[in-house]
Amino acid sequence: MNETAKFEPKRDIRVDWQLIAEIVAPESRVLDVGCDDGQLLAHLTETKNVDGRGLELSQQGVNICVSNGLSVVQGNADTDLIYYPDDSFDYAILSKTLQTTHQPHVVLQQLLRIGRRAIVSFPNFAYWRCRSYLALKGRMPMTNSLDVPWYETPNIHFCTLRDFTALCAHLDVHIEKSVILDASGKVMSQSHDSAFANFFGIDCIFILSRKS
Repeated sequence: MNETAKFEPKRDIRVDWQLIAEIVAPESRVLDVGCDDGQLLAHLTETKNVDGRGLELSQQGVNICVSNGLSVVQGNADTDLIYYPDDSFDYAILSKTLQTTHQPHVVLQQLLRIGRRAIVSFPNFAYWRCRSYLALKGRMPMTNSLDVPWYETPNIHFCTLRDFTALCAHLDVHIEKSVILDASGKVMSQSHDSAFANFFGIDCIFILSRKS
């Protein structure tokens, strides 16, 4: 049964990062995949004293991370996760990166091999503004979460909330908790398997583990 996490996000960094930080246990081992400029990793290091590592595709992102004292290497989530040993981290985090990967199902399996838990966040393409934008304008939607034109976006595998939960079921992945955010950044009370959440949820965060 789903448990809707009840967190109170702060306002100094992105809301989903605040919620992820609430999930991560202090002094745990963390791998942030697609860590960009390292803001989440730095926040976890400062607030939770984690042993943090990062994997980032762009050299610019890696350079920023390293200049700020973060342990980050350049790599591709689609091809380089295989080099990490089993259970080498307590948490493997993929924050709004799943939709940019070529093989999301393989990446998800790798996260759960590497980490005892995976924390995955992504924008919900079934959000009502996306639906109405496509239906009324006949063009690829743009929202606060999807704010780049289709010809410039790194996103290649959009998914909906229901698509993701169906993928978890297909891969026999256990959903421990879910956090669904509305357009104002507030946590919705509805569970991830409700039509209401799939329609009005704009961002989704899932805490996943392997079934025993």
